[in-house]
Amino acid sequence: MRREAGWGRWWGRLPFVLLVACQARGGARGVPREFDGGHAFSYLQQQMQFGPRIPNTPAHERTGDWILAQLRTRADTVAVQAITHVTRQGDTLHLRNFFARFRPAALERVLFLAHWDTRPHADQSPNLGQQRLPVPGANDGASGVAVLLGVADALKAKPPAVGVDLLFVDGEDYGDFSKDSDDVLIGSRYFAAHQPPGYPPLFAVLFDMVGDKDLQLYYEANSQAFAPEVVDRVWRTAADLGYGRTFIPGVRHSLTDDHVALQKAGIHAIDVVDFDYPYWHTPEDTIDKVSAASLQIVGDVAVALVR
Repeated sequence: MRREAGWGRWWGRLPFVLLVACQARGGARGVPREFDGGHAFSYLQQQMQFGPRIPNTPAHERTGDWILAQLRTRADTVAVQAITHVTRQGDTLHLRNFFARFRPAALERVLFLAHWDTRPHADQSPNLGQQRLPVPGANDGASGVAVLLGVADALKAKPPAVGVDLLFVDGEDYGDFSKDSDDVLIGSRYFAAHQPPGYPPLFAVLFDMVGDKDLQLYYEANSQAFAPEVVDRVWRTAADLGYGRTFIPGVRHSLTDDHVALQKAGIHAIDVVDFDYPYWHTPEDTIDKVSAASLQIVGDVAVALVR
């Protein structure tokens, strides 16, 4: 993703790591928990064991096969969108989107999505010698996938009240995010151009970088501008669950992310993202920077949105 504008962190912040942990242990105001943050964290761990999920690498292929196998045991239907993308440098990327559906015949639908690839080069590393290294992608990639797989577990155990689609997009983080680059947001742009019959959904929520131990989720500017009613719905749901210290009202950053590709196709999509993450696009985006407690909070909100 690309940051378009930012406001920086506020002074005098509370130690949100402790607050997040307390919230996760305490649960959502006595509501029975359907999402299992511990299991979701195990899905994050599994992705990290494959290694960086860079297109055209064995780790990318193995991760995709694993995600597909998980979805086929949980969802009612699963479709694979195979994408062949030629980069500006002339390289051919072999990509896959995975589209899992619960209650596929339902007309009213909600779409959740995350990207499952990782960035080839750590371009934001302050160490110039490390900028050619791959990004491990514990938060930027694996956390969103972990949340979606945890949601799939909950929906398998108890079917949703509406139709729910889980979209795992590929090729989000490959290129340089310059305004004229076609080598980013590849999977979401492909999906936007090849939507299933009967779309768009009621709304869509992108989960990106949602496992940060120091989790703070503010409104994203493009989300607030294009689909303020969806932003309000998500943040009100979080507040109702007792997660108001994590889902914080107010715009923090403006980002070009997978939700923008869907917005351009008319889908009311928003981005749930903690962009105040100092390890973004660096080799330090590792598993010690993320937590099951953060996944629990986000997963609880996601499941509540479709109940």
